[in-house]
Amino acid sequence: MTISLNGQWLLACVQRNSIQDIAISFPGDVHSALLDAGIIPEPYWADNEAKVQWVSECDWVVSRHFELTEDDIACKALDLVLDHLDTVAEIRVNGHNVADFHNMFMRHKVDILPCLLVGDNRIEIVLHRADIAAKNRADHLPFPIPWAVGNNQIPHMNTLRKTQCHTGWDWGLCLSVIGIYGDILLQPIQQVRVSHVSTDQHWDDWRCELEVTIHYESMPNSGLASASVSFDGQTYHLALDQTSTQSTVLFRVDHPKRWWPAGYGKQRLYDLQVVVNGYHIEKKIGLRKLELCTEDDDIGQSMVFKVNDVPISAKGANWIPMDALPSRMNDQRYRQLLEDAVAANMNMLRVWGGGMYEKDIFYQLCDELGLLVWQDLMFACALYPSTPDFITEVQAEVEFQVRRLKDHPSLALWCGDNEVIGAIGWYPESRENREKYVVNYDRLNRALSEVVTREDPSRRFWASSPCNGELDFGDAWHDDHRGDMHFWDVWHSGKDLEEYRSVTPRFCSEFGFQSWPSLPTVRTFAPEKDWNITSPSFESHQKNARGNSIITEMFTRYFRFPNGFANMLYVSQVQQALAIKTASEYWRAQKPVNRGILYWQLNDCWPVSSWSSLEYSGRWKQLHYHARRFFAPQLAAFVPNDGGVVLHLINDSRKSAELKGEVVWQSWQGEILYREPISQYLEPDKNIVAWQWLAEDLQQHEADGFFHVHLTCGQEVIENTYFPLRPKHCELAAPELRYEVADINNQLYVMLNCEHPAFFVHLEYAGEGRFDDSSFTLVPEYQKQVKYLGPATYEELVAGLTVYHLHQSYQP
Repeated sequence: MTISLNGQWLLACVQRNSIQDIAISFPGDVHSALLDAGIIPEPYWADNEAKVQWVSECDWVVSRHFELTEDDIACKALDLVLDHLDTVAEIRVNGHNVADFHNMFMRHKVDILPCLLVGDNRIEIVLHRADIAAKNRADHLPFPIPWAVGNNQIPHMNTLRKTQCHTGWDWGLCLSVIGIYGDILLQPIQQVRVSHVSTDQHWDDWRCELEVTIHYESMPNSGLASASVSFDGQTYHLALDQTSTQSTVLFRVDHPKRWWPAGYGKQRLYDLQVVVNGYHIEKKIGLRKLELCTEDDDIGQSMVFKVNDVPISAKGANWIPMDALPSRMNDQRYRQLLEDAVAANMNMLRVWGGGMYEKDIFYQLCDELGLLVWQDLMFACALYPSTPDFITEVQAEVEFQVRRLKDHPSLALWCGDNEVIGAIGWYPESRENREKYVVNYDRLNRALSEVVTREDPSRRFWASSPCNGELDFGDAWHDDHRGDMHFWDVWHSGKDLEEYRSVTPRFCSEFGFQSWPSLPTVRTFAPEKDWNITSPSFESHQKNARGNSIITEMFTRYFRFPNGFANMLYVSQVQQALAIKTASEYWRAQKPVNRGILYWQLNDCWPVSSWSSLEYSGRWKQLHYHARRFFAPQLAAFVPNDGGVVLHLINDSRKSAELKGEVVWQSWQGEILYREPISQYLEPDKNIVAWQWLAEDLQQHEADGFFHVHLTCGQEVIENTYFPLRPKHCELAAPELRYEVADINNQLYVMLNCEHPAFFVHLEYAGEGRFDDSSFTLVPEYQKQVKYLGPATYEELVAGLTVYHLHQSYQP
């Protein structure tokens, strides 16, 4: 029977005698324990980040006692198992040094039976400084390996197998946390030690054969071990051959209930249970076919995921670690973030390579919710060693992670790294000797590829993101003919938002534009005296050196300058939403050339100015509300065309769709200048042009008003708005917007109407919860009824509600 060592331990600082016997709870981290004990201030408040740097400049010892009986140690071996041990650690049991570990991304196991006693036992784990360990490794390299200067605040973290963004990124603070973020278990071993259970699917038209393999090691002189494997109502009992290391059973499923990504079908999951000598392993198996197709065409090379032979238009975002303080990660927050991704009509997330291989709950929820996972290996924005020791270490890491994750139906792709091919051209050492560092990169990348291909031949290994394809070291930031693209010309290069329409990526796996957080989130990290974009508190929560300048300068191109701090925050989120909307709608209108849109980024790891669409608290930014619309299965998208404008109707569903409604040309005062009915039947996976306005007509009247489309598709309403001019050039009328909160059958709604059109109408409640729609266009013809989704009472919602719109943002 497995014994858990989770729970209360004691924490002591090696360098500070005054900090001894502090309570720490595992899973957990040292910073959180010190915060709970009142020894450090809240790191996320104001500029407190600088006040807690000393924590990572110390070594720490965690310890506890535990009791064992004679029955507990009556086994062939007793493994100490540690998950997410961060990072350089020395393990002592009853005074014996039993292991030294130095990789956060492994599940560490060591047999400690020889050191154990009946009765009281003591375990100590010494958590050593990561900065010194990284520096020592760097000093012993045969040639310099550039680290992520500008992101990491502590050098040489690329030599250490630790979450790279722990020491800072351009959206993350530097804490360099340490601790144990997973379970700490004692696993008795009787006859066999089970390494892992793996499955493989073999398809033949309407039949799927599931191959289940138990990988194990037999203990000497232990006798014959037995196992049972159950799946789809069938159970096999088998004896494990002591001369072998694996045993396989086959299950045949006729006409299986298939697993589909969100928006394409249901997420059917079958139960798999394996019982072996005290091991009880349960998995949820989704039966589905999956492939990544990269075929030559007239443009270059396609990049499209197919699930069950159906081409998928991948829509979603990039995922970073949920929290800079691992103690604050929990299953409820994972579920909320991932459900919010699905609520915004996403079907894919990319787990970014500067973070961590996520916890089991993340992948389990992605299976349940239908979110495909693009999985980076944990390398990002730096170069990495290719010494034999380093390669051996990361091969073991990748082997473990592939074995852990490969059975998840949501897992779509293994990707070698984030931007490491590009990083060869970023640093003086590698620019001056490119061939040497290309060989260094290729040596490591091939080693990773070999492990992935051996352990999971069912999926593609993609060398890097971005990448133009196998053994292609080209410029995937600007080449949109093949592979996946990171398009940062608007944010980093300062180009106009319209530049998104200058490229048609086959698959865009990164692009983004920052905004500032909402006022309720600002309240959580800055005192009111610092409610100013350039205050010390606010600037300490902007980690991109040019971030505030870029946001502010872009205001001057597109908007009349906002009036006051709250409106600065509001317009920054309007601007972010407009940027990502411009790109996403244009690229969706290029289907099937484009088959993937993943913006940067979904979430934040602390309250900060960033590219996210969900704030650290889980609050939806305006971008997330827009994503719900521009990622919807059926979309009506206005696209400029030869000086005029066309309307694309897009259907990503596997089912046909009938769209009915009209396109309206409306003055800023709300007068209908023109209207044309729309009635279109869209076949599955279809993209058509349903309406157009010629250049000569548009140029004569472009200052007079805006286009608005209002369609229905069954019970769904599809709307969109198009400004022929930039908003600052539009003479918006005061909308005379009115709203009230209504309680209808114990459900709270906000009822809105207006005398003249209102744009980017955004509902913000100071407390918890969100709305079913926000940041929309409100026209006099249609009253809006918006549902509130949250715990507030009627009185609380009335008192805490603010409604913004674009016209009021610049009016005195």
